[in-house]
Amino acid sequence: MREPSSAGPDTKTQELLRLLTCGSVDDGKSTLIGRLLYDSQYVRDDELASLRAETQSLSYGREGLDFSILLDGLEAEREQGITIDVAYRYFTRGRRTFILADCPGHEQYTRNMVTAASVSELAILLVDAVKGITQQTRRHTSLVHLIGIKHVVLAVNKMDLVDFRQDRFDALVQVFQDFGRRLGIAQITCLPISASHGDNVVKVSPRMPWYRGPSLMQLLETIDVTPGPIDHPFSMPVQCVIRSGGGFRGFAGTVIAGAVRPGDQVAIHPTGRNSRVKELLTQDGQALVAQVKDAIAITLEDEVDISRGDVITAGDATASVADQVSAHVIWFGDEPMLPGRPYLIRLGMQTATATISQLKHKISIDDLSHVAARQLDMNEIGNCNLSFSRPLVFETYDKCPDMGGFILIDKISKDTVAAGLIRFALRRATNLHWQSLDVDRATRSLIKGHKACCLWFTGLSGSGKSTIANLLERRLASRGHHTFLLDGDNVRHGLSRDLGFTNADRVENIRRVAEVSKLMVEAGLIVLVSFISPFRAERQLARELFAEGEFLEIFVDTPLEECERRDPKGLYRRARQGLIPNFTGIDSAYEPPRWPELSLPTTTSSPEQLVDTILRDLAHRNLSAHL
Repeated sequence: MREPSSAGPDTKTQELLRLLTCGSVDDGKSTLIGRLLYDSQYVRDDELASLRAETQSLSYGREGLDFSILLDGLEAEREQGITIDVAYRYFTRGRRTFILADCPGHEQYTRNMVTAASVSELAILLVDAVKGITQQTRRHTSLVHLIGIKHVVLAVNKMDLVDFRQDRFDALVQVFQDFGRRLGIAQITCLPISASHGDNVVKVSPRMPWYRGPSLMQLLETIDVTPGPIDHPFSMPVQCVIRSGGGFRGFAGTVIAGAVRPGDQVAIHPTGRNSRVKELLTQDGQALVAQVKDAIAITLEDEVDISRGDVITAGDATASVADQVSAHVIWFGDEPMLPGRPYLIRLGMQTATATISQLKHKISIDDLSHVAARQLDMNEIGNCNLSFSRPLVFETYDKCPDMGGFILIDKISKDTVAAGLIRFALRRATNLHWQSLDVDRATRSLIKGHKACCLWFTGLSGSGKSTIANLLERRLASRGHHTFLLDGDNVRHGLSRDLGFTNADRVENIRRVAEVSKLMVEAGLIVLVSFISPFRAERQLARELFAEGEFLEIFVDTPLEECERRDPKGLYRRARQGLIPNFTGIDSAYEPPRWPELSLPTTTSSPEQLVDTILRDLAHRNLSAHL
């Protein structure tokens, strides 16, 4: 084993600056970076040859080259002449190493811009000197500020198209600075450029003598982005637990705050257990200290139960742990955000189920003012309350982005649908505690002589759910079973009388019914739930409230054509006439179960036969000794 290093595992010899370019589509972001790399002689010979081969005309720059090709690497980007994905470039100049992200300008790719901004320290915001400030300019500026980037460079591009006029530059600067001032952006640096011709990109241009500032490259080489002194105690989320022969057990991760040394006392969260650091291990051997951004493995003096997602901190540091928080949410999904719908949250190395319990308001991209709303659409920003399925360790985003930033993932499609920034824990999260009860569901079920469970009937309106569930409850009650039937129409008269039939209201309706069903199962009952419950995500949310084997999804499988033929309440006829909006199967989607415990084909079997099928299945699952 090598001798311990007192310098830590990663000695840095260069200043690293992470930055991004953003702004509206076709404002010249890719061209600017391509020109910057070309004039700085950071374009390889093979790239230059390819660039010359792909350039179709002599209308680009003094060399007749389309510099955006250097960044637009996807075939679709070159075909459409736009940036879709984030393109990264790495280069070193003087004492500084740059990681530069070229972000797409199209609104539908805002999620890519947010990803790049979350790890950047400076943003270059391009504005077309002809088009001026656009809505996407304001959106990107608002996101840059919201994510916490302190240094914004406004680059007014295509000055050659306005004859390098100072009055045009000054007018755009005035509009942008007024907007930035309303947002609260602390530092804005403005400069005029022509990316295609290279004016003020690497060298100061003689064609704008009225501008007396540095070129863009000179600014990037000298601007001070060092954060103010922040004295955070040591913190490291555990990425994985390393085990090997001989009883070795180490906890690997990347230090996100402070420093740690062998012998330091540490605490493990969320459990709060304490121990001391035994060794710090790196790929080069032992180390005497680990600091921010160092990847290490820690061994401890004591046997402590630690899993991926736990957070190791300095022993005297307090960690925030909560299952309810307030956060800014930036919505990426094609489908709107619906309060009450369950999503997966990834916060640091932690994963849990999260629901947006309340959308307090949307945030206007024009001035960050508050706008009343019931849902978020793609690229909209909202102030939301979230609840988690278990307490998570976090820090507010402004103090520690690594532990305050999260993403939400759709449980069905696995798509990332949102990014979020935690503002604070809700007071209710610390005021509420589970009360220990002496009588549990097993005792209540034993008294009733059968196991408790939830039988969740789903299907289109008119499929026969209520008929089958009602008949099944009569059969169960006749055998002495304790049951309760929750029917969709009946619940709408009481528990959910305040809800309509929008997608958001349907989600909330099913959330309420699922929680009531859980309480009834806790009471030892067999609960029959007869609801259309059109969305898989909400049926999955209901399933996750119950223990293994307590929830049975029963799909009453009746084709839409047959449901319309039956139409026992005349609802389909009225929906076809446009009298009932958002009617499931007509103008609102129904998502059939993929893997239900039971599928009941009503067109080939009578309700009595289908009830016999359910009873046999319940007996097979050993849910009651009397079945």
